[in-house]
Amino acid sequence: MPKHLPVLLLACLPLLAVAQDDPVERLLAQMTLEEKIGQLSQLTIQSTPTGPVIDQGEHTQMPVTLLGSVLGADTAQQTRQLQEQVVNGSRLHIPLLFAYDVLHGFRTVFPVPLALASAWDPDLAQRTARAAAVEATASGVHWTFAPMVDIARDPRWGRVVEGAGEDPFLGSALATALVHGFQGAGAPDVSSMLATAKHFVAYGAAEGGRDYNVADLSERTLREVYLPPFEAAVAAGVGAIMPSFNEVAAVPMHSHTKLLTALLREQWGFAGLLVSDFNAVWELAQQGIASTQADAARLAFNAGVDIEMASQSYRQHLATLVRKGQVSRKNVDDAVRRVLKAKQRLGLFDDPYRYSDEARERASQLTPQHRALAREAAQKSIVLLKNDSALLPLSKQPGKVLVVGSLASDASATIGPWSGAANPEDSVTVLQGIRNAVAPGTEIVYLPGASPTSPATPNITQVEQTARSSDVLIAVLGETAEQSGEAHSRAELGLPGGQAALLHTLLNTGKPLVILLMNGRPLVLDASVQQAPALLETWFLGSETGNAVADVLFGDINPSGKLPMTFPRHVGQIPIYYAHKNTGRPPSGDGSFASAYIDVPWTPLYPFGFGLSYTSFSYSSPRLSTTRLASTQTLEVEVTVTNTGKRAGDEIVQLYLRDDVASVTRPVRRLRGFRKIHLAPGESRSVSFFLSQQDFALLDEHFSPKVEAGGFTVFVGPDSTTANQAHFEVSDTRRLSDDQVDRR
Repeated sequence: MPKHLPVLLLACLPLLAVAQDDPVERLLAQMTLEEKIGQLSQLTIQSTPTGPVIDQGEHTQMPVTLLGSVLGADTAQQTRQLQEQVVNGSRLHIPLLFAYDVLHGFRTVFPVPLALASAWDPDLAQRTARAAAVEATASGVHWTFAPMVDIARDPRWGRVVEGAGEDPFLGSALATALVHGFQGAGAPDVSSMLATAKHFVAYGAAEGGRDYNVADLSERTLREVYLPPFEAAVAAGVGAIMPSFNEVAAVPMHSHTKLLTALLREQWGFAGLLVSDFNAVWELAQQGIASTQADAARLAFNAGVDIEMASQSYRQHLATLVRKGQVSRKNVDDAVRRVLKAKQRLGLFDDPYRYSDEARERASQLTPQHRALAREAAQKSIVLLKNDSALLPLSKQPGKVLVVGSLASDASATIGPWSGAANPEDSVTVLQGIRNAVAPGTEIVYLPGASPTSPATPNITQVEQTARSSDVLIAVLGETAEQSGEAHSRAELGLPGGQAALLHTLLNTGKPLVILLMNGRPLVLDASVQQAPALLETWFLGSETGNAVADVLFGDINPSGKLPMTFPRHVGQIPIYYAHKNTGRPPSGDGSFASAYIDVPWTPLYPFGFGLSYTSFSYSSPRLSTTRLASTQTLEVEVTVTNTGKRAGDEIVQLYLRDDVASVTRPVRRLRGFRKIHLAPGESRSVSFFLSQQDFALLDEHFSPKVEAGGFTVFVGPDSTTANQAHFEVSDTRRLSDDQVDRR
């Protein structure tokens, strides 16, 4: 025996003891290569007359008992049955993870994420995610593919409905809140689930607004705009990240080693799961970088993708790739360890069935408390865009009311796309909400008039005649749930179908007209829409849509929402966003040679952060704690806001910052703070914000975080166009370490 061997054995004893004590390490030591690869595979379920089974397509080389996770099971009965099948039928009794797209609710549906972002309320977002997790986990779901934290500045892209809009600061705040809401306190709480930040990264930068398209952008834009919400999610402890379908700078994200491994794993220290999007590993061949499915498996796994969803490249080829030395056994073990650790954290090794609880499922879903939260969230997500002559709020005894538009009675539209396991019949339509709210005896006439899906305008003569005999007209216009969302990009963003013709007929009557917009993206609102005296952006608000809309329409609730995305005047302005850069010939400059258009104004129709109220607010000039400070000091910015109207209301106070002169060009302003306050009529309140080196910092020409000496302008007001400003100087330059800078 070599003389050093006893010493080596003694040194290894603590490691052996740890392995024996850790159930994950014990399992890893017992697993075959095929069993390990099974843990890295996720398939969907298929319903059969005898119950749910795993859909394996044409590939049945591996028993379903080797599978690691399942997508699509949505009842306690289904998840229990599948869990029993796998746990009892497998050699090592490793439980499944059940995954589902719980984006904005499960049985109870909350406003779509873009709508919820209009509330500018991270606490509200966290509470809705927590309620969704309570409902989903009772049905046995362990893992949600949410939140979507993609920044989106092109409303042609259908998936803007799933995110928080155009701004990294607001997006990061909501990403953090949603991760905390979904994941809760963690085990042993059976309502805790794994959250997934998706889609990493720059999916919202798809060229032409076409879903799945390439994203070709600078490294600066990637770092300053698209990465920050993901970094915030990682800092919040998100359990998983999903790469996006797109490529970035000619490298598909599912094979992007630099971003998935070097940035996520090594620089940010992300230790959770990396799960592919649906079929995305196989689609590397379509993107032209893999010639075979085996190539696709090798590229994706070596880039860092732990789990393959739907396509079965790993199941078919990973073992062979390992045996050929093209994939490391250690990397396979590391990926499997992450999967098993996730199951361990969820308590599934202690009790594989702890989440599948039919009694809890019945007790926790569509509860009065969750419906009340859905109503609150919907109320706070509505944005008042126009209210000429104070037409709104309407009286609850308005005389004869004509409600038009097929969306008014469309329950599916209320819940929007990606509505979990919801049943549209559980949702309150706009028409029903109006009927619920008005005084007894009020005459409510409903005529569909037109649909977003057809150019026809049936019974338009009847609509016109009824409108002329009515006291108030309410037109519910916009998109169906199927006209927003994945693979539903639009080149034209006006009112689709016959709605424009219907609106023209209503306007010609001269009667008071309120337009309620239902949509999943900013629309291009033409002159006809702008002629209406009152305009409410209601988005897709979820289960309590009708009641919440009526609450605002008739004045029980004063609207407080603010836009999380810019509304363009014309589709030709897209992309349009508030945090743009100036040019040497700014659009607001004098003369003909300016960065503008010759046929339409360059400015938006409604800017980021815009939203009216039934009352009015005034702002004092910003007061600064100092006008000159060192880079390590904190600046207090104080402003007094006064309710100058006759109603109590909520105001979302917004702070923007501009670095006036810098070594690299900076946006004209960036959101750096927001606060929601409630004010009674005549009441004033002082609101303070604190800015620090994280807010002053930029990424220099080498992408190193740095505070530069020089002047800054701070803006505080009701939206991103406010001119209410003050100036200060930072007196010295300071380099920051990576963990000191906030890139939002």
